[in-house]
Amino acid sequence: MALVAGVDSSTQSCKIVIRDAVTGALVRQAKASHPDGTEVHPDHWWRALGEAIDDAGGLDDVAALSVGGQQHGMVVLDADGEVIRPALLWNDTRSAEAARDLIRELGDGDEAAGRKAWADAVGSVPVASLTITKLRWLADHEPDNARRIAAICLPHDWLTWRLSGAESLEALITDRSDASGTGYFDSVANAYRRDLLALALRVDQEDAEHIVLPRVVGPHEAAARGGGDVDGRDLSHLVLGPGCGDNAGAALGLGLRPGQTSVSLGTSGVVAAVSAAPSRDASGLVAGFADATGVFLPLACTLNGARVLDAAKRVLDVTYDEFDALALSAEPGAGGLVHVPYLEGERTPNLPEATGVLTGMTLESLTPANYARSAVEGLLCLMSACVDAVRAQGAAIDRVSLVGGGVKWTSAKELSPAVLGVPVDVPSPGEYVANGAAKQAAWVLAGGEEPPAWELGPVERLTAEPRPEVRAAYDRVSEIVAAAVRARPAASAR
Repeated sequence: MALVAGVDSSTQSCKIVIRDAVTGALVRQAKASHPDGTEVHPDHWWRALGEAIDDAGGLDDVAALSVGGQQHGMVVLDADGEVIRPALLWNDTRSAEAARDLIRELGDGDEAAGRKAWADAVGSVPVASLTITKLRWLADHEPDNARRIAAICLPHDWLTWRLSGAESLEALITDRSDASGTGYFDSVANAYRRDLLALALRVDQEDAEHIVLPRVVGPHEAAARGGGDVDGRDLSHLVLGPGCGDNAGAALGLGLRPGQTSVSLGTSGVVAAVSAAPSRDASGLVAGFADATGVFLPLACTLNGARVLDAAKRVLDVTYDEFDALALSAEPGAGGLVHVPYLEGERTPNLPEATGVLTGMTLESLTPANYARSAVEGLLCLMSACVDAVRAQGAAIDRVSLVGGGVKWTSAKELSPAVLGVPVDVPSPGEYVANGAAKQAAWVLAGGEEPPAWELGPVERLTAEPRPEVRAAYDRVSEIVAAAVRARPAASAR
């Protein structure tokens, strides 16, 4: 029996699953935590990966491994391969003004023209999450560090490179799904845009040409082999796959095909639709990413995900079960309470300086049950707006797969079809990103045009009468919030 391993190096933790390459049967798994924060040294990811490998019984009997990782994290290396500064993660919003500057600059001062130019060039309009905006922030706020850059990579690129035991920067590899989230890679032409990288770093294009960017390999290409001595581990028997961004890994793990859509409630909220055609949304609501199989993954991502419910639970000082019972005991619409959950700013819509809002408070409406329900409905309305944004790019969305840690909240699961307005499939709980990475590793071993078709458990199917009035109330408040935020001067960069 050939075994494969899939890694999910996410914002909060590192998970590893080891599965049968043919059937997908789970053999063993483990998890190790990452530190909190939006700025993390990659050494923490490496430590957590080592802990997870050890806790999962090692890799001696594993034939292939792929790494899925959080997208956009800026890892900058010097000429010796050393990390120059802690990585700025996707949820670090200090580069919000840099994003606005890059849009204006590519449009010669015209914001609308700049948005279109960026969408045409790389499929996405810069927001604070994208790597390219973090590079501009670095050039402006830490110019000495920017001048030391010899290579730029992403979290999963760096971990794969470390597993290979390579010392040369030229050995860095990535895949098109993760590269498509940088802001300087065209996933249609499958080529880096060095001109945009030069713009971000405020250097000549000739200087940008000398910066090493990871080689982009095919979706089931053997990218490298493990190193013979990787911190005392002999991984030379291990085939390393190209890896993938976390959202593409989840889509692969779920087995989504063109025309199918997932809604993920994790640290962030993500709506991703596998598509045979690329998207180029000049509004910036939908990012034109690539998937892990060779097609595309138009995607809307929020900064605020299941932690909205964690925060509400903490305010109410109740258990998970008590929170769910409260939320489900309230009537639809939460007695008029509307919760717009921009607790960490927001990415979709692009309001990095926003804060959350609770409206409709009266002596009658302000009850624990209504507050709990308003938090659930607010999160689901935010995701419903993302569904609409992806649908506006041509995706036919008549049902969705609901995944992520947020599915543990019974209230979020049960209220989702009514608020989202479509039937909801809930697959068996699992580590979908790690499973997708493991499936990619199995694909590398087996070859062929299609990834393995693993059946990883039953699917719960939920339906409910749509509640458009809940979304309409949310939209009225969110539009007021957006107008107020955009009328304020931009917050100063950190």
